[in-house]
Amino acid sequence: MTKWVYRFGNGGAEGRTDMKNLLGGKGANLAEMAGIDLPVPPGFTITTEVCTHYYDNDRAYPSDLQEQVDASMANMEEILGKKFGDVNDPLLVSVRSGARASMPGMMDTVLNLGLNDETVQGLIAKSGDKRFSYDSYRRFITMYSNVVLGLDHHNFEDILEARKEEKGYRLDTEMTAEDWLDMVQAYKARVDNLLGKPFPLDPREQLWGAIGAVFGSWMNQRAITYRKLHRIPVAWGTAVNVQSMVFGNMGKDCATGVCFSRNPSTGDNHFYGEYLVNAQGEDVVAGIRTPQCLTNFEKETQGSTLPSMEEIMPGAYKELADIRGKLEAHYSDMQDMEFTIEKNRLWMLQTRTGKRTAGAALKIAVDMCNEGLIGKKEAVRRVDPAQLDQLLHPRLDPKAEKTVMGKGLPASPGAASGRAVFSAGEAEDWTHRGEKVILVRVETSPEDIGGMHVAQGILTTRGGMTSHAAVVARGMGTPCVAGAGDLKVDCSAKTLRAGNTVINGGDVITINGSTGEVMVGKVATIQPELTGDFGILMEWVDEIRTMKVRTNAETPADAQIARDFGAEGIGLCRTEHMFFDPNRIIHMREMILAKNEEGRRKALDKLLPYQRQDFFDLFKIMDGLPVTVRLLDPPLHEFIPHSEAEMKEVADAAGTDVQTIKQLADALHEFNPMLGHRGCRLGVTYPEIYEMQARAIIEAAIDVAAEGINVLPEIMIPLVSIKDELDRMADVVNRTAKEVMEQKGKTVGYMVGTMIELPRAALRAGEIAETAQFFSFGTNDLTQTTYGLSRDDAGAFLMKYQEMGVIEVDPFVSLDQDGVGELIKIAAERGRSARAGIKLGICGEHGGDPASVHFCNDIGLDYVSCSPFRVPIARLAAAQAALGVEGETNA
Repeated sequence: MTKWVYRFGNGGAEGRTDMKNLLGGKGANLAEMAGIDLPVPPGFTITTEVCTHYYDNDRAYPSDLQEQVDASMANMEEILGKKFGDVNDPLLVSVRSGARASMPGMMDTVLNLGLNDETVQGLIAKSGDKRFSYDSYRRFITMYSNVVLGLDHHNFEDILEARKEEKGYRLDTEMTAEDWLDMVQAYKARVDNLLGKPFPLDPREQLWGAIGAVFGSWMNQRAITYRKLHRIPVAWGTAVNVQSMVFGNMGKDCATGVCFSRNPSTGDNHFYGEYLVNAQGEDVVAGIRTPQCLTNFEKETQGSTLPSMEEIMPGAYKELADIRGKLEAHYSDMQDMEFTIEKNRLWMLQTRTGKRTAGAALKIAVDMCNEGLIGKKEAVRRVDPAQLDQLLHPRLDPKAEKTVMGKGLPASPGAASGRAVFSAGEAEDWTHRGEKVILVRVETSPEDIGGMHVAQGILTTRGGMTSHAAVVARGMGTPCVAGAGDLKVDCSAKTLRAGNTVINGGDVITINGSTGEVMVGKVATIQPELTGDFGILMEWVDEIRTMKVRTNAETPADAQIARDFGAEGIGLCRTEHMFFDPNRIIHMREMILAKNEEGRRKALDKLLPYQRQDFFDLFKIMDGLPVTVRLLDPPLHEFIPHSEAEMKEVADAAGTDVQTIKQLADALHEFNPMLGHRGCRLGVTYPEIYEMQARAIIEAAIDVAAEGINVLPEIMIPLVSIKDELDRMADVVNRTAKEVMEQKGKTVGYMVGTMIELPRAALRAGEIAETAQFFSFGTNDLTQTTYGLSRDDAGAFLMKYQEMGVIEVDPFVSLDQDGVGELIKIAAERGRSARAGIKLGICGEHGGDPASVHFCNDIGLDYVSCSPFRVPIARLAAAQAALGVEGETNA
């Protein structure tokens, strides 16, 4: 018989932490905590295999699941001496999701399950507190109605707000026992009215309804969106955790909270967290009440006037601090823990590896290595390469003028400016129009995930450092200011107010997630300084990795940034970008307009000095590192003006008329320019273009060598599909190089190779390698031509393909290893067979995607090349690939 249910509690467990695939992260860690004798309320976990069975069998459970659940409930009853559904001393449970990968707030939870009109009397008798009991009952009705019955929270919040207004209450805590009893009756009536049937009162029916809802939540829209953003396979499924309730809302000797064994924003080794007295867990994470600091240190740091848990519950705090140390030592990683204190007794409800910012991840990895908890290799494994993106972008210039309108909690570091928007939908709409936005909310909820993903920053006026907004923002690397209580948000009016200052929807604001400041307008930024822990970790990275990392750059500024980030050369210099400068484009257009070779050469002679200086600057910055220069690639029509004014300017410069320019534009027009007269096809028909570029490269190399700098240019011929194309262009380059060296009386080394960006080139790589000294895989175009997709147009349906499960990931974001990757492997094998030691690399944007970097390492490429700001990401991914860490795509 298949085991579908695993028990935990009472000092033992049937599961372990290494069973996350089966029990989910929450279930595996609950079992582990119970197994090391920490205070965990007893319960059981229904495995992820049941979720798979549920969806594979039209939402039906295994036939023997109910028997195993009933036996586990009986075991829980025996441990606690309570009965599920008993009117005198009822066992109440929580039902929570628990996927293999942490998905905070994305799936559903039901608390206080088992309450009805009879069992609530038993709870009153045992607790001696009618107010607490009816409050728990109305919470249960709200959660169950939302999660299981599909009724929105507002159906119940409206009733509550009306009651508070009627009684003149401001806070929920002012509600009396009689008020909550009235709410229970009103909530049940609302359910009956909306659904045409009464709220379910049978505890067994409630239990199975909640179990089904948790499995169902695996496929709700917010979970689907989160999985897509974080590359979590749908096949993983979720587990369901059923656990006996403990209550943090039974009075002033009760509390609930969330804590981290280290600061998740900074990585500092300080116990960090938040709690609320007389509250349930959702009150902390939902941002309904602004929580209090756990420690005196954090209270002083944040300038809070509210008492810390260390002050008012010293015994429970000390026990929690001891458990913090035990769990961090046990897991050798920073832990994110949830706890409840019931009548001064501490209970641990969850532990998991804590989500952290990139800066915190670096500091924690380096510190733990220095503390002897982990080694260098494990420290390198610990940092998510994609997360480094958080550190590689500007921060506020401390010298810049700024108008601070308010301050909240520094929930996720980094600075961001954008137009204020007041809903997730608005955020997505504005972003699709090319605008940067700051999502402004009273508090965020899981339904806001789409807008949070596209926003440059997030601002909430309610909630703390462990609220939904804070946790999700830190995971995404998005700056966030939370709990800015002095600011007033009116989402319906689309305004943000601070005294007399009013921000309307669409106005620009700036937030600083490192300080909590909210500012009017756009504030200047400066580039980050990557030193300290970053530098230390990168030293370890470079000791481990075997694959080189280059950059895609054609300007001195980009080349210098890449060098500063550790690039080991340029893997792609796109020379066409150099021609769009206003001083050069006119000569480029003159060359295109020329009626014969003589005219083209005359125009190209004017471009030569510019090109030579371009390459000189790049060679000098790279200081002996390899530089791969791709000769002109795009079709000529891209250089032709489109506006009447530009056409007249070109006509005047060329001594012709606008009509002639228009006729030329028409003549150069192509229905599918991506597959048209471009790349080496231009070089074959107009060899003087590549001749000028080759001359500029070799002359620049000789000039740089004269300054004592070694340089080895790699001259790359684009879009080759036939060996004869490469042979002809290699002859042009070699002949030109020989002429220049003879004229200068100096020699310089260089290589000639090609981009493999067409399927035919990959298949004929053996014969192409007879001429090519190196291959660089142009994975952007190779993906387009393998799939028959236009990267510019495919976005219209690729997103739908992902939603439908046709593809798991956009092939332009992460390399298609099965199709495009197979062509790369074929080309690499055939190229090496024909030319031993041929240099191989990739230069598409995939070079900065961690999963693609892993693939390149696995098939033995010499290097990857990516944009300057992704160089550290690729370095770390290459090191992890060398360690055998499974690659994940960029979120």
